[in-house]
Amino acid sequence: MKYIFYLSLVVLLFTCIEKKQYISYSEFGAAGDGITDDFDAIIKAHDAANKTGIPVKANSGATYYIGGADKTAQIQTDTDWGDAKFIIDDKHVENSRRNIFSVETKLPVSEIKTVKTLKKNQIKLDLSLEYASVMIATDTFTMRYIREGLNQNKGTPQIDVFVVDKNGNVDLKAPIIWDYNNISRLTAYPIDDEQLTIKGGYFTTIANQGKPGATYYARGIGIRRSKVVIDKVYHIITNELDQGSPYEGFINIARCTEVTVQNCKLSGHKVYWAIGSANVPVKQGTYDTNVSSSTNVTYKNCKQVNDIHDKNLWGIFTSNYSKNLTLNNVEFSRFDAHMGVSNATIKNSIIGHQGINIIGSGIFLMENSKVFGWNFMNLREDYGSTFEGEIIIRNCEYNPLNGEKSDVFLITGSYSGMHDFGYKCFLPRKITIDGLIINDNNTIERYQGPKIFACFNPLYNNDSFVEKYPYTITEEVIISNLTIKSGKPLIVSNNPFMFRNVQITKL
Repeated sequence: MKYIFYLSLVVLLFTCIEKKQYISYSEFGAAGDGITDDFDAIIKAHDAANKTGIPVKANSGATYYIGGADKTAQIQTDTDWGDAKFIIDDKHVENSRRNIFSVETKLPVSEIKTVKTLKKNQIKLDLSLEYASVMIATDTFTMRYIREGLNQNKGTPQIDVFVVDKNGNVDLKAPIIWDYNNISRLTAYPIDDEQLTIKGGYFTTIANQGKPGATYYARGIGIRRSKVVIDKVYHIITNELDQGSPYEGFINIARCTEVTVQNCKLSGHKVYWAIGSANVPVKQGTYDTNVSSSTNVTYKNCKQVNDIHDKNLWGIFTSNYSKNLTLNNVEFSRFDAHMGVSNATIKNSIIGHQGINIIGSGIFLMENSKVFGWNFMNLREDYGSTFEGEIIIRNCEYNPLNGEKSDVFLITGSYSGMHDFGYKCFLPRKITIDGLIINDNNTIERYQGPKIFACFNPLYNNDSFVEKYPYTITEEVIISNLTIKSGKPLIVSNNPFMFRNVQITKL
């Protein structure tokens, strides 16, 4: 009888374990009172979930306080934060570079030693992998993005991100964009078969009190796994002082593919000033979401909690080295591609005071959207105002400076022809405007009409000017369904010589 009794207990125990649907933070000692530091309990809960494969669910109504310890909770299972609140206190942080949560794969990352070279647009690598992977290639001997201006630098090593299947076939929707005669490092980040979902949660960051110009703070949710959905996360910032250190992004996506951020509400950060590398004061970029070395990342149905037109707040979104970025039905103060984007789409969206700032390649599509910046689109002059590809503007509306007095430019930038950025620079080969309303009702004195291009280089106004690093100018602009509310004519540029060979086709 005793044997049967104990056997029944064992069966019951295993049945309970098997039926366990989720792990909660309270099981590991989280108080959820908004005062007790619950970080250790949160970390332990996710560690247990990762070992068993069970999802994590926050306790309803709880408020979790997270202090400044140099720790990270690793997420490897579905997580539901529901209506729980999280207070992230950045006043006294041991390591500003550590994320609070890091979404990780269980699959092994591998260094590829057999591939020695790569070519631009190469379609296959000679290798066999256990998993389809995100590949990141680095050449430390070739410098790109040699920045000019107040934040000047000596550039960064050549980096590219692309996706291959198990047989080494490259996903040509995100092609290789550089030649690699010497690969310093080639890393394969495996792509999981199953999607991981993280949803809910109301996060409040108590802003740091760091020094201006100091290291960027992470202290958010780092996505380091492919096939992830972030849903209904809400983030605000409080206690921003007159000075502080910048943030790289509360939702920070890197080294992955097929990530969707949806139904989220994020916040612009207060603008801080620091002394730049040119030894003069500059505004510090500080962001609430960031994409780096990733492909196929989508933001949809996301909004900025605070005012997208507030000039005291920096732009909310930035990216580097990424491909196939999509913003769909978002309201953000800024879309930014620092060190290049290859293929990007903004549709059904509203972009606020900091506008669209890009360099890169491929196709940039702007569709069914409104822009309120001082230009419709800016090609970043600190990186050569370059976009090697095509820009398409379809059924959009441009409200210069949100109705403040202004001149009106569709595409702005600057290029001296005397600086080596580490690559040849291009204006878009082709620009298509098919449906655009320009609300130029409050303009500067002697306003003559909206310009397609800004001046770009005032010295390049006759044949005597010779560029040390020649700029490739746009070949063709195709225009249809254009409405200019002022009734003024559309002008190619206030530097007509530089753009004299651009073919303008009006349909």
